[in-house]
Amino acid sequence: MTQPIAVPLAHRGVLRVTGADARSFLQGIVSNDVMQVGAERAIWSAFLTPQGRFLHEFFLAEGPDGNLWLDCEAERREHLRKRLSIYKLRAQADILDANEELAVAALIGERALGLLDLPALEGYARPFGAGVAFTDPRLGPLGARAILPRASMEETLSEAGFALGEVADYDRHRLSLGVPEGSGDLEVERATLMESGFDELHGVSWEKGCYLGQELTARMKYRGLSKKRLVPVEIEGPAPEPGTDIRRDGKPAGTLRSAVDGVGLALIRLDQLDGAEAGAFEAGEARLTARKPDWANF
Repeated sequence: MTQPIAVPLAHRGVLRVTGADARSFLQGIVSNDVMQVGAERAIWSAFLTPQGRFLHEFFLAEGPDGNLWLDCEAERREHLRKRLSIYKLRAQADILDANEELAVAALIGERALGLLDLPALEGYARPFGAGVAFTDPRLGPLGARAILPRASMEETLSEAGFALGEVADYDRHRLSLGVPEGSGDLEVERATLMESGFDELHGVSWEKGCYLGQELTARMKYRGLSKKRLVPVEIEGPAPEPGTDIRRDGKPAGTLRSAVDGVGLALIRLDQLDGAEAGAFEAGEARLTARKPDWANF
């Protein structure tokens, strides 16, 4: 049986949110229900512009120290920290850069959840080493994530029975399932949560009350306003650059967002997805086959 692999995600960084008001402060500005985060629960969420456009996506888990650990894009973590801080006002909360101390890994393979004693239940969390591990809150088949002390991460993962893998292993797995992550897949200040699968992937709470950008997100859901969706594509031929226009029968159909090893994510118009056969789309010199993910509801 293939050994599960652990993929250190150097492109992800960690912020620590501390203070008595940490949860209530975040609750009013991010898309998911922060009050659900605890020792046995992690979530995936987004931070939007006031107009409802994507700025950041991140995972929130509770660390052994009782604080919120936020797994986000490493290169953009300071931007996220500053933007969140704008809304802190008088709340007793601090947003600290913990990237030198903590690191993130993706844990994939058929036996990955078993090695961690995690169920295939999205967002289920438990202590792991000196950190935390949790079933991916977006989709159980993605496997798990772990946030661990950077100095001991590889040792902890090896002792748990994981072989080390490459980022391409994780991205290939994630893209084949049609799951977005980071600004490579989600265009900053343009993407919306409904066209990007956040509803089906458990990234939005519809019960918790107001948050920044809620109006557009709710309107798109309840009025069915999404005209495009982010979907997985299989690529035949040389992989186009991210941002390459996609066409079907010579007509504009969408945009390629990211790709690795013949699979990718593309934002495609729903009217162009209807009845599209294998190889129906063109991008650069490549032919693309778009597929509706099993988890999607459009």
